[in-house]
Amino acid sequence: MGKRQSRPWIVSDELWSLIEPLLPEPPPKQVEGRPRVPDRQALCGILFVLHTGIQWEYLPQELGFGSGMTCWRRLATWNEAGVWEKLHQLLLNKLRSKNQLDWSRAVIDSSHVRAARPGPKSGPSPVDRARPGSKHHIITDGQGIPLAVSLTGGNRNDVTQLLPLLDKIPAVAGVVGRPRRRPDMLFADRGYDHDKYRRLLRQRGIRPVIAERGQPHGTGLGTFRWVVERTISWLHGFRRLRIRWERRDDIHEAFLGLAVCLITHRHVQRLC
Repeated sequence: MGKRQSRPWIVSDELWSLIEPLLPEPPPKQVEGRPRVPDRQALCGILFVLHTGIQWEYLPQELGFGSGMTCWRRLATWNEAGVWEKLHQLLLNKLRSKNQLDWSRAVIDSSHVRAARPGPKSGPSPVDRARPGSKHHIITDGQGIPLAVSLTGGNRNDVTQLLPLLDKIPAVAGVVGRPRRRPDMLFADRGYDHDKYRRLLRQRGIRPVIAERGQPHGTGLGTFRWVVERTISWLHGFRRLRIRWERRDDIHEAFLGLAVCLITHRHVQRLC
């Protein structure tokens, strides 16, 4: 993915040119007061929290990104306006226009994270002594480019999120013809082993390649599935996503959607 930037929270001109048209118009000021923090600076503050995992109230004022509460409000507003979904689709369209999306197969997996504060979309973790936890569910193309992501409680079975995650894949345009949102094959581990879902995938025209419980390893699925595990490691490279600190699920989902956009943007820079 290239060399790591020394200050990855600084928004480049290229990335800002994609994000700025998607931002909603700010509401008119009701009372006189301090001037509004520019959106680009607030976005830098959000990225600083995402990369470092620092608490909002400890966002250094000398950076010039505004207060932590200002950045928090801006993140919540932009997430409600669907900015990250629009940006993600825009980036996927760019990749497809250059024939850089591998639709021959998709790979799905999930990762458990501890929830420091119980809230919506958290639940007793089956792998952490029933402490509150959440799951990040992600589906990628054959190269590991994220196509969709979702958040659920830590006690949700992986297979229950298979179809909802497929439905979240946007209709990707970029070339002449009908937009595409369905891979040819879907690779998954034993957590998705269920004949019902194999049948439903075939009805959608998707060939399921899912490991079976009780069967020994050596199926060769690892040669295809490792890309989604790498993408999950990229997600957790953002320190704010390693532990769910937010009680509100929409704020954590906003961080998750923004991280997916940043990963996809790196692929655009590399491939396009």
